[in-house]
Amino acid sequence: MGVAILNRKTCAAHYTGSGERTMTSLVAYDDSDQEDDDGALPHLANCPMDDIGQSQGNQKWLDSNFYGPLLPSPHYKPLEIGQCGDGRTVSEPHREIYPLPLGLSGIVENSSNSKPYSTPQYCVNLTTAKRLQAAPPGVSPYIPKRQRLATPGKREEPTSLETNDKSTVSRLLTEVSERVRPYLGPKPGRAVVPRRMQLSLQAHQAPINMIQWCPVPQLSHLLLSASMDKTVKIWDGAESGQCLQVYSSHSGAVRDACWSPCGRRLLTGSFDNTAMVTDVETGQQIVKVGNQFKVMCLAVQPDDPEVFLCGGYSTEVKAWDARTCKVERVYRARIQQTLAILFLTGGREFVTSSDSVSRDSAERTLIAWDFQTTAKVSNQIYHERYTCPSLALHPQQDSFVAQSNGNYMALFSAQRPYRMNKRRRYEGHKVEGYAVRCGFSPDGSILATGSSTGSVHFYDQQSARTLHTLLAHQQACMCVSLHPVLPAVVATCDWGGELRIWQ
Repeated sequence: MGVAILNRKTCAAHYTGSGERTMTSLVAYDDSDQEDDDGALPHLANCPMDDIGQSQGNQKWLDSNFYGPLLPSPHYKPLEIGQCGDGRTVSEPHREIYPLPLGLSGIVENSSNSKPYSTPQYCVNLTTAKRLQAAPPGVSPYIPKRQRLATPGKREEPTSLETNDKSTVSRLLTEVSERVRPYLGPKPGRAVVPRRMQLSLQAHQAPINMIQWCPVPQLSHLLLSASMDKTVKIWDGAESGQCLQVYSSHSGAVRDACWSPCGRRLLTGSFDNTAMVTDVETGQQIVKVGNQFKVMCLAVQPDDPEVFLCGGYSTEVKAWDARTCKVERVYRARIQQTLAILFLTGGREFVTSSDSVSRDSAERTLIAWDFQTTAKVSNQIYHERYTCPSLALHPQQDSFVAQSNGNYMALFSAQRPYRMNKRRRYEGHKVEGYAVRCGFSPDGSILATGSSTGSVHFYDQQSARTLHTLLAHQQACMCVSLHPVLPAVVATCDWGGELRIWQ
């Protein structure tokens, strides 16, 4: 709708109570659908938009706010932000500035090619900006049709799958489950192999990569799941099977996720090249760090939970400090990608698994690192020509296991020189290229793993014999998580997005 401005005096249009539009004698409106108002501002024809202001979607603040200076007002104070080619100063009307949401100030993009964090995206309300000007009584300023029809976008907040009472969800996220309470003793009971299915849920619309019970005993009814459908979810896995929280902060598949030791935060890594720390109860993003590679695996430093490692499609593993959002250390190796990261007892050393396998050597398949110095302690740990998609630390002994694509799990010492126990091998399941995860029971007596056939296998840790096999899923079983408190409860997930609880 074109606008003709006469003598640069105050002009506006408004709507009467009957819905008819009226206008002052100083303004003439065309009955046209043309939305280009450049004719009203001839002195800006040669001024680049970068000098005028930021854009938001298909709208620029100029569309709704630049008419303000044409209305004389003692309250209007322009802000100088640039000049046109002819030397005239371009002014920006006052805009309302809102504080950053908690946690967003910690966002860091660690890339030389990435642009610095842009505050207008979160701080400036471009769709509701108001002009500080005095308008005649009963006269409303003209608003372009494009802006009137535009619907302000709302930032998506994490929501649950079902409409739940907020107080109920908050209680389930913060209070002890009645089923778990009787088992909160000084010493966990001996682990028992589950025999029957308790719950079956179609939890995600894509493969589930990771599930994990909350490590805090009082909150151990909470179950975390991370999927290729770009979401992370929290479930009441001990009782109702209710979805308590959904986090959709990532724009790519979530490849790995884990709880913080306090049970109040989640660490997630995604194919969108980012790792995030999220508050469990509020869903508020606390920290977001940008890597230059797709994140495949994560690990929290045991001695300092504010420090975590990120590995993925890169020759590097990065150690991030969540307090400063900076890379503290970088661990480099001649590999293409890191498949898994495992801190050993004490956190002074850690082991990484890579895709580095040649025809006649398995050098660098498993690498032990010194956390403080970033030096390689050993890269001659595993001598067989198979990659290891997952690692698991024994909770009571100085040992760990590596899931091998040779369709077995190998046992290693967690002390230098990290010798492999060649007399103890856990085999009977299939891996076949899937990133099948394994894990120990809290007392370390049982080792469980998924299988590409969909079954779950339970092994005796001492003898390596098979204790029981569950026909759990129709598709590949990707992960198994044994409950840290309940002695006979196990969670499993598969490539089809199905989540099941066994007892």
